[in-house]
Amino acid sequence: MHGEDGIDAALVALLALLWQAHQEGGGKPWSLAKLAKRAGVQMSTLLRQLNALSSAGLAIVTTRENGGGDASLSVAGAALCASVFVPPPAAR
Repeated sequence: MHGEDGIDAALVALLALLWQAHQEGGGKPWSLAKLAKRAGVQMSTLLRQLNALSSAGLAIVTTRENGGGDASLSVAGAALCASVFVPPPAAR
């Protein structure tokens, strides 16, 4: 998944973070604040990127009235990340 494939590098980086959260927390969502800090982006940018992933069916985003919220991979997002970010077994 690279820029020449028409996929935004920032979205790939966010997918990688959500994949990390999925692996570390057993699918438990990370807070939007934690994701923004890890991604090094402003909350507005993070929400825009998460909206794109959510629209594509790759992420589940929950927002609260107080401005908080969290995000995690959907089943489809986890399957995609498993195929993209886990190196294939070495052929012998």
